[in-house]
Amino acid sequence: MPCITPHRHRANPPQCLSKPLFADRCAPAWHRQMPCKRPPPQGLPDTWRARTDYTLAFPQCGAMAKHPERATPAARPQMADIARMAGVSESTVSRALAGSPVVAERTRAYIKQIAADAGYQVDPVARSLRAKRSNTVSVAVPMMHALDQPLSDPFLMTMLALLAEELTGRGYSMLLSKLNRHQDGWVEQLARGSRSDGVIVLGQSSEHAALDAAARDGLPMAVWGSRIDGQSYISVGSDNFQGGALATEHLIASGRRRIAFLGDDQLPEVAPRFAGYRQALEQHGLEFDTRLHARSHFLSEDAYRLTRAMLKKTDAPDGLFAASDVIAVGAIRALVEAGHRVPQDISLVGFDDIPLAAYSQPPLTTVQQDLGLAARLLVDRLLALIAGEAVDSVEMPVKLVVRESA
Repeated sequence: MPCITPHRHRANPPQCLSKPLFADRCAPAWHRQMPCKRPPPQGLPDTWRARTDYTLAFPQCGAMAKHPERATPAARPQMADIARMAGVSESTVSRALAGSPVVAERTRAYIKQIAADAGYQVDPVARSLRAKRSNTVSVAVPMMHALDQPLSDPFLMTMLALLAEELTGRGYSMLLSKLNRHQDGWVEQLARGSRSDGVIVLGQSSEHAALDAAARDGLPMAVWGSRIDGQSYISVGSDNFQGGALATEHLIASGRRRIAFLGDDQLPEVAPRFAGYRQALEQHGLEFDTRLHARSHFLSEDAYRLTRAMLKKTDAPDGLFAASDVIAVGAIRALVEAGHRVPQDISLVGFDDIPLAAYSQPPLTTVQQDLGLAARLLVDRLLALIAGEAVDSVEMPVKLVVRESA
């Protein structure tokens, strides 16, 4: 027997409303599912207009768009629906509707227009729950470029200790993750899986594109690394070009002419150090010898092996610039085992000024990065992003610390 459309004053709808087959026929007009075909908002890029599917099957069109308060909770459009229509993540929709400056102004306007057209209303209770912070920050160390590099690396241990102190002092816990292989969306998955408020990434590795995508999606994130033209994410790093030039200038000033470079110039952090080294050679009329360049990872074992190989295939250099102190330690061992004295025969300069540098044999001349300041700036910027504030990337100056190796 067909059911009669319920009157508006009835407290409980008839049983047939719970059955999908009859729900649409039995429901009041403002509950019924009606197809919606609306044109995209004007003034938006063609790529956005083309990818937005405005043909929907939930009741925000027609009567419910005029009276969204009358819809049942199940019938109302959800944030996931708005995200699907806009072609962005739910977190980006949430930030856009909250007016967060983390999302570009044009994108905010675009998402708000879609939400208005769909009759979407923010649930104040849900927003309150979402606004609650976990007071946890995920720290990610991408190692896609060097799977053998351990978290016990002296540079990483120093930086992690400083970050832990900064975060603890501000009431945050720190979750640590090492990533050995690329996976699309790994930054966002890390943040969701740990339920953290934001992410600090130590090193860009080969993941610049993934970091850029996460930043464009509105994820609060601060990255330790070099600034790259056109990047979307916030970075804190040292002036690596200046550091490379300083190290090489010091070696040249001490009379060195055949200066080797140890480091992987394909990494974002190392490439500008290599460029500074090359420029210093050129400015002093010294030719760059490709045989004096070895792409060592940030591993003493790798540096030791590559330095031994370099000494076998060409005349020994009289100077060596290592792209990190850890690389320098491995190179010194190889030089000494081959019968070379440091610095009498071969002068050597490192990079980082980790605590170990002052106690190596001989004590290491190195380019100093202020890691304490770096940790503070990373946390400052991440917490500002979490609060919805706009911040800029930072490039810190470096200085040469002269000890006995050069």
